[in-house]
Amino acid sequence: MTQLPSHAPATRFAWWKPLLFLAVVVIGLWYVKWQPYYGKAFTAAETHSIGKSILANAADSPWRAALDYAMVYFLAVWKAAVLGVILGSLVQVLIPRAWLLRLMGSSRFGSTLMGTGLGLPGMMCSCCAAPVTAGLRQSQVSSGAAMAFWLANPLLNPATLIFMGFVLGWHFAAIRLVAGLMMVLGIAWLVQRSVPDQAVTAPVIPARDEKPFLSRWLRVMWRLFCNTIPLYIIAVLLLGAARVWLFPHADGAVGNTLFWVMLMAIAGCLFVIPTAAEIPIVQTMMLAGMGIAPALALLVTLPAVSVPSLLMLHRAFPARALWIALIGVAGSGMLLGVLALWLA
Repeated sequence: MTQLPSHAPATRFAWWKPLLFLAVVVIGLWYVKWQPYYGKAFTAAETHSIGKSILANAADSPWRAALDYAMVYFLAVWKAAVLGVILGSLVQVLIPRAWLLRLMGSSRFGSTLMGTGLGLPGMMCSCCAAPVTAGLRQSQVSSGAAMAFWLANPLLNPATLIFMGFVLGWHFAAIRLVAGLMMVLGIAWLVQRSVPDQAVTAPVIPARDEKPFLSRWLRVMWRLFCNTIPLYIIAVLLLGAARVWLFPHADGAVGNTLFWVMLMAIAGCLFVIPTAAEIPIVQTMMLAGMGIAPALALLVTLPAVSVPSLLMLHRAFPARALWIALIGVAGSGMLLGVLALWLA
């Protein structure tokens, strides 16, 4: 029997793509996060401080306050924000979708754990992690795994926990670690149960039909940028104008009461800060007389979510998933504060 020759050319897997992605991840995180935080840890150990509160010295004019805060904030995060957009776009064009679906595409709890683990080395704030999360969702990673990745970046940041231990005390760091882990896994589980993903199959694209890598990457990066960054900038400006009313610094203004626990938990979910900025904010407000219960509420809500980060993910998740994240974080902050009041 004569076998007919196949006209479909065999395609070789391009190993250089995942290797390039890994190189960008390691070099980018080393330059933006790992190396600076290594030095900052020694500063925190010696001085018991990592700088002044980013909320201090707000101008009376809302417009001036907005511009001042935006300048300080973006100077602190612009490198991580750029890296987030780069990684969020590269993950869509360099990592085979079948790999991502195998690791984080299932609705089972294992995918949520994988998303949590992959979020730990990123050490990004919620806004800088949002483009990477959007890229993962574009590659059809499960909603629970992507949500866990997004929340784990700020809440379980190892560097932040070390800074917190040296500045505020190791009991604060331990509480943040336990509460953060419960929040990440619990909220991700709720999102996965409430927003089930449709079954997806990674498409097989013949090599001859695939566009050049550079053109694909630039197109994907431009789309990701347009879907996330403009809303991000506008929201930061608006919140910068509102920071005076959200976080009063008057001596004794924020007491150790249920009212302030609830108010600080809500304010923490709305406001946007750079990585680890919650530590000097809470340190300054406690020195001004804030009670430990609202302080704990702020420590878990400020880094977890914000209005800008939620807006950046409005195309990546259904509205229900983002509402679950917002309410889950606020409720967790209130619960932690109430527990502190009860034990006091």
